[in-house]
Amino acid sequence: MPKSKRDRPVTLSKTRKKGRGHKEAIVNAIRDAAETYSWAYVFSFENMRNLKFKEFRERLKSSSRFFLGSNKVMQVALGRSAADEIRPNIYKVSKLLHGNTGLCFTNMPKEDIERLFNEYEEYDFARTGSNATEKVELKEGPLEQFTHEMEPFLRKQGMPVRLNKGVVELLSDFVVCEEGKPLSPESARILRLLGTQMATFRLHLICRWSPEEFELYIERPEDSDVESA
Repeated sequence: MPKSKRDRPVTLSKTRKKGRGHKEAIVNAIRDAAETYSWAYVFSFENMRNLKFKEFRERLKSSSRFFLGSNKVMQVALGRSAADEIRPNIYKVSKLLHGNTGLCFTNMPKEDIERLFNEYEEYDFARTGSNATEKVELKEGPLEQFTHEMEPFLRKQGMPVRLNKGVVELLSDFVVCEEGKPLSPESARILRLLGTQMATFRLHLICRWSPEEFELYIERPEDSDVESA
């Protein structure tokens, strides 16, 4: 009886970071999921927030399983070509795992998965290096949203402030950030103090796979021969 592709030994490069055993465990878990669940989806993400993503996963825990991490390890698990794929046409999924992507194996109906991913948006504070989505400028005068204890901290962030009768006062107009420009560490801290959230954590579906069907949700990448079938 020919040996199943799923049971083939996997050769993975040795690494001290998490260990070869950890990688092999992920490969086996992905292969188990490919056998267990009806559908596999590749999704991309922007402005990933681990805690919020964990909450999203928990909502689907009873019907789905997610994998995030090394794209190369996920590709090895699925097979990188038709010759070594573990299920029919699943190599097409492997070819779309690059950049900020993950895998979702699920038994949920297509319509439910599409709705959950398409509607998902979570807002959070932007991090250093992110591009500002709008210009934020503070006008000269009292800053009553800040307590007097915060005045030294605000000065360290480059804000021209002083205490005036126990009230933090801005001595001149101050631009916290400019739209489209990367946030400095100081700008990111000030925006957090102001309660201004500029980051939106989103998930985008890239493709859907089953042994009988494959569908692309995006235009075919220029460097790929993958097509819907």
